[in-house]
Amino acid sequence: MKIAVIGAGMQGSACAFDLARSNGVDEIRIFDHAEATLQATLARIRAAAKDAGREPAITSQLIDVAEGEALTRALAGVDVAVSAAPYFLNVGISRAAIRARAHFCDIGGNTDVVLEELSFDDDARRAGVSLVPDCGLAPGLGNILVADGVASMDRAEEAHIRVGGLPRRPRPPLNYILVFSAYGLINEYVGEATVLRGGRRTPVAALTEVETIDFPAPVGRCEAFTTAGGASTLPWTYEGKIGEMTYKAVRYPGHIEAIRALAACGLFDQEPVSVSIENGGTMARVRPREVTAAVLTRMLYHPEDPDLIVLRVTVKGTRDGRRVTRVYELIDFMDEKHGITAMMRTTAYPVSVTAQMLARGEVARTGALPPEEAIPPAPFLRALADRGIDIRQEEMVEEA
Repeated sequence: MKIAVIGAGMQGSACAFDLARSNGVDEIRIFDHAEATLQATLARIRAAAKDAGREPAITSQLIDVAEGEALTRALAGVDVAVSAAPYFLNVGISRAAIRARAHFCDIGGNTDVVLEELSFDDDARRAGVSLVPDCGLAPGLGNILVADGVASMDRAEEAHIRVGGLPRRPRPPLNYILVFSAYGLINEYVGEATVLRGGRRTPVAALTEVETIDFPAPVGRCEAFTTAGGASTLPWTYEGKIGEMTYKAVRYPGHIEAIRALAACGLFDQEPVSVSIENGGTMARVRPREVTAAVLTRMLYHPEDPDLIVLRVTVKGTRDGRRVTRVYELIDFMDEKHGITAMMRTTAYPVSVTAQMLARGEVARTGALPPEEAIPPAPFLRALADRGIDIRQEEMVEEA
C-alpha cells in the first residue's frame, strides 16, 4: 500500500504514525506547507516505523495544497490520499486525488464541504476510486456506530451521539484544552446543526439544548449541547428512516456559558472590524474570529496536559417485536509514551484504518460515499480494538 498524508500537524502526524506501524503499508508520503512541521513529523514517523520493526519508504514534500495541479502530480502512484488539512481545503484536495486516480478520505468536520465532496460521485466512479469524507471521530466513528446500531434493528427509531475531547485536569475559565485546530473548534460553535425531528431534517442553533450527562470515573458529570457538523451526513442518510437523531458535544460544567458569552460579544464573527495598532498610530481591519482563534490557541494549547475522549452512541428501535436500546461507549486516554493525545488516537487512527481498508478494496463501491454507507463496521471496529480503542457495547431488550 502506498498512502499519502496531506497535512503534518497533530492529526496528520498521528495518522502517519499509525500507518508507519501498520503491516502492509509500503510507502508513506507526507505533505505540508511548513518546513519545520514537515521535518519534525518526518523524523517522528521514521522513528515509529523503526520501533515497530518496519521499513516502509517514508518521504516528505513541501507543497501548497491549494495548488491543485502540483498536488495531483505529487499524488501520482499512491493508492490512497488522506487529508488531515483544514476542512476548507478538502474540496480541492479531493479533486486532486480523483485526478490522480487515488482513493481519498479526510477528517472532515464541515457539512457543507462534505456535501460538496459527495457531489463528485460521478467523477470518482469514472476514475475508479472511492471518496469517503468525514472519517475521524465525530463525524466518522460516530457515523459508523450509528450505522451498526441501525443495521441491528428491524426498525430504528432514534439515534443520539454524545462526544467530547476533555482535559484530564480542567483549567478555568473554560475547563478545556485545545486538542485540535482552534478554527475547527469555533466552526462547531457557530451556525446551525442539522438533526432529525419526526423523521425530517431540522436546523437547530449551535450552543442550544443543553443537557446533563454522566460518564464513569474519572470523567463524572458533564454537560452536552448542540454543535455544528458532528452528525454530518447522518440526517441526510437516515431522513424518513429514523424519527429522532441528535448530536451534542460534551464538556465539563460551565463551559457552555463561557462560550455563549464569547459568541454574544461577536468574537466568532467573520466580518472585519477596524482596530488601532501601535498606540493608535495605524488602523487595521481584522476578523474577530481570527483574533479569537489566536487567543484560544495561546490560552488552551497545553500539549503537556493529558486529555481524554468520551463517546456515547445510543440507538433505539425494535427487533423481533421487542424494544431494543443499544449503547456504544468509549473512554479513551492519551498515549503518553508516544505523545499521542486521545483526540489524535480517536480521530487519526480511524482515518488511518479507513485509508488501509480503501487500499485493500474493502469499501463497498467506487464513487463518493459517506462513512456510514462506505465502511463495514465489523472489520473497522476490530482494527480500532487492535489499537487499544475499545468500544464497550451494551444492549437492553424489553417487550414492545
